[in-house]
Amino acid sequence: MIHALLEAKKAAKIAEVPVGAVISQEGKIIARAHNLRETLQSPTAHAELLVIEKAAKKLGAWRLKNTQLYVTLEPCIMCWGAIIMARIPHVIYAAKDPKAGVCGSVLGLHEERLFNHFPEVRGGVLAKESAEMLSKFFKGLRLEKSKKV
Repeated sequence: MIHALLEAKKAAKIAEVPVGAVISQEGKIIARAHNLRETLQSPTAHAELLVIEKAAKKLGAWRLKNTQLYVTLEPCIMCWGAIIMARIPHVIYAAKDPKAGVCGSVLGLHEERLFNHFPEVRGGVLAKESAEMLSKFFKGLRLEKSKKV
């Protein structure tokens, strides 16, 4: 998760919401990414989607067997769909997302057995560090906005 937090810091440095993700396999990181929605002007440029694409290219396969996804924020519905489609068996996230999280915050899709794949989910790993980074980022945005008014 420390490496995912480092990715989140990279995002914050370029005025992106500080969310970072890494995928590991057999104890080694095979892909890293951070949010690029503003940079790419793409609603799908979430850290999770970007890291899944990178891992698939590296492995030469769309099924990301025997992998672990570490992400600094609870996945949203779009990212959860990609996690299911990529067959990622383990998802570890840091902070809860009370506005869009689907691993217990807004919805509990991780508990649904209607899908064809059921990732094991663990939340709260380095949650405080991730939440503080997000809070600081959004506080800075609000401050900048108030200066412009």
